[in-house]
Amino acid sequence: MEPPHNDTSKNDSAEHDGAEPDPGRRPWVVGVSGASGTPYAASVLRGLLAAGEAVDLVVSRASRLTLMDETRIAFRDAHWRSDLREWLARGADGKPDAFPVTEEALAGVRYWPAGDLAAGPSSGSYPAKGMVIVPASTACVAGVALGLSKDLLQRVASVTLKERRPLVVAVRETPLNGPTLKHLVALDEAGAVVLPASPAFYAGATHIQDLVDFVAGRVLDAAQVPHGLYRRWEGELGGGSKEEAPKAR
Repeated sequence: MEPPHNDTSKNDSAEHDGAEPDPGRRPWVVGVSGASGTPYAASVLRGLLAAGEAVDLVVSRASRLTLMDETRIAFRDAHWRSDLREWLARGADGKPDAFPVTEEALAGVRYWPAGDLAAGPSSGSYPAKGMVIVPASTACVAGVALGLSKDLLQRVASVTLKERRPLVVAVRETPLNGPTLKHLVALDEAGAVVLPASPAFYAGATHIQDLVDFVAGRVLDAAQVPHGLYRRWEGELGGGSKEEAPKAR
């Protein structure tokens, strides 16, 4: 477990830069676990920020290895803001600077190290709107379903459920075995939205980014956050191929 003094998010927060904290701030907590699919997380984060939502970010230790493997980006506590900027700017095809990332947008993000169990979102009194876990590994699913709270990501998920706030779990694994299916049923019964990272093709996808954005858009739909990440079904066959799908980029 990382010691509390490693919480570099507090060095960038309003309490430490001379400004008053925003008492009306109610963020979405975004948890990123170690499953493959870090482009899904990047797309969800871009969508939340584009919608004007505040974000509290928790990146698990395992997800840092996946992020390094999939993007070659090292996500570091001490440099999280610059690393996040590079991550959000990268396209699903690996190309850098595919998306503009402004300082104004990043100002809406607060980062909490996964080992900081004393972080704000670990308490039910912290004013969060809800949580999305994207991507969610089977280990993460099991930990949340069993209430293990072994790190901040799992703890916040448990808090989200007990406070009856929205929890969206974008599980990314295939095939699924019996124990994982039972854990997913348990999460559903506890009130979470179980959302497999399963892209669809009816929206006229022509690029890997379109498939990633479809899943991210469905995550935002479940959280009731408006976006323009994919073309919605309107009951007309072939409608997705008429013109390029709208993008919130």
